[in-house]
Amino acid sequence: MNSAPPPLSTWARNIAPSPTLAVDAKAKAMQAAGEDVCSFAAGEPDFDTPDHIKEACITALRGGKTKYAPTPGIEPLRQAIAARYTAEYGLAAVPAQVVVSPGGKFNCYLGILATCSPGDEVIIPAPYWVSYPEMVKLAGATPKFVLCDDATGFKLTPAALTAALTPRTRLLVLNSPSNPTGAVYTRAELAALVAVAVQHNLYILSDEMYEHLIYDGAQPTCLATLSPAAEARTIVVAGFSKTYAMTGWRIGTTLAPLPIAKAISELQSQMSSNVTTFAQYGALAALTEREQTAAAVARMLTAFDRRRRHLHAELNRIPGVRCLLAQGAFYLFPNIASFGLTDREFSSRLLETEKVAVVPGSAFGAEGYVRLSYATSDETIAKGLARLARFCATLRR
Repeated sequence: MNSAPPPLSTWARNIAPSPTLAVDAKAKAMQAAGEDVCSFAAGEPDFDTPDHIKEACITALRGGKTKYAPTPGIEPLRQAIAARYTAEYGLAAVPAQVVVSPGGKFNCYLGILATCSPGDEVIIPAPYWVSYPEMVKLAGATPKFVLCDDATGFKLTPAALTAALTPRTRLLVLNSPSNPTGAVYTRAELAALVAVAVQHNLYILSDEMYEHLIYDGAQPTCLATLSPAAEARTIVVAGFSKTYAMTGWRIGTTLAPLPIAKAISELQSQMSSNVTTFAQYGALAALTEREQTAAAVARMLTAFDRRRRHLHAELNRIPGVRCLLAQGAFYLFPNIASFGLTDREFSSRLLETEKVAVVPGSAFGAEGYVRLSYATSDETIAKGLARLARFCATLRR
């Protein structure tokens, strides 16, 4: 008689843990043990949430906003989100198209669940955010990767997209500004990709989480504004974590055509109910107390831009390292293939010998690169760069 319990589900056995969180956890464990680790691993602003946002949440908490809220979000917040898309992009959005979820990651997953069935294929340009493939697999669909290396500026082209299509293709995932590369698609580049998606009747998941973290005069594009056909098939994901330093608040947003928004809300009702009620009032303050919010975001953006330029310049001074200048988010994605190590070997040895934590590019589907987040202090960047240069010098002897 076999007394062992049955195996775990297919989903549990096949899911891969987040590599970025794993590297960050290891770096923090080393720091907790007293080691001087310079971590470039976490995709998290090193700024605190602005005070006016925290105070709005505290006021709501003290005012008894502690009960269940409507599944898609409190009405004032959904109204403010819809109004933001109208004001910023000229999109005639209505609150019924908005779903507020516990984190942008969950918004992405719900968007995939609402549009993809087992057997469907989802096109994911690589480098990609680490969670996209696992979300697709959890929906029973199949991720199909298209490599977009630094020769293309880490951007998908219409020709590459067309070549990857099959009769089973259901969804295209786009992420601009990009995690992990910081690449920003122009409006014309996105329009060309949308034309292919429309021609082949695909849904589009447009992850615009970093839309306000953008540099060098580049302009964000809300993909749903490109055409009526784009609006009818695009699920726009955004949120509060990155722009407003609210990562722990877990508040993401979806703007989608009404049938998709309704499906996402119904899925969420059975999975998580609603976002923490009083936290939503903090998010509301981020959108309605505009002057204070704009000032806080400007301070963060100025710091990120300074760090971006400094880190980029210093990385390219290291013999053997080649790095494009990102236009958005807070990451750089240098090419380290010249050293003859896999990116996992490179990252592991760098952490062991120099106590510098980076994420290997293969975690994002792109071998031969590493991701560095500059959402960290100037001191960490300076110290980490010196250690990285010393480590790379040993590999070239």
